[in-house]
Amino acid sequence: MDLKAAKLNTVADIEALDENVRAELIDGKIYYMALPLTVHQRLLTFLIRKIADKLEEAGMDCEVIPAPFGVYLYNDEHNLVEPDISVICEKSKIDEKGCHGAPEWIIEIVSPSSVRMDYSIKLFKYRTAGVKEYWIVDPAKREVLVYDFENGDDYFCYSFEETVCNAHIPELKVDLSKYF
Repeated sequence: MDLKAAKLNTVADIEALDENVRAELIDGKIYYMALPLTVHQRLLTFLIRKIADKLEEAGMDCEVIPAPFGVYLYNDEHNLVEPDISVICEKSKIDEKGCHGAPEWIIEIVSPSSVRMDYSIKLFKYRTAGVKEYWIVDPAKREVLVYDFENGDDYFCYSFEETVCNAHIPELKVDLSKYF
């Protein structure tokens, strides 16, 4: 197929979907999302509570927003993602539709259907969009990869038995062993 002839979907196509359909748009291609598993939702809730509390304790005025929440990564017509958790400190990026531009920090919780998306496609998109930090939380592997994009492409790997550290907020440490 000629790539020039391929139809690129737009944000309008995603917004026109039924509200019960979960999908993301990356480079004009729609990716449909499966319903999350219970372990995914439990981890999501645990992380949101811990991170919001730690940010408040540190005196940081950032919003911790779970999916479904639209992130218009490049503020263009061909990219709209729904990270599991978006941490946004520059509140001028937020309006009633979502976040316009890259959040400072994104967390994705890997599901069986999202492995390739979280470890590859989104890793690249988040890095190039200007996300400062990206966590990939993988319940199957019981590990968290922490990418510090602001300081290069280095990453740290933590097991669920360790305390996970945020690369930019030294006070923010999440003890995942308490989850289990």
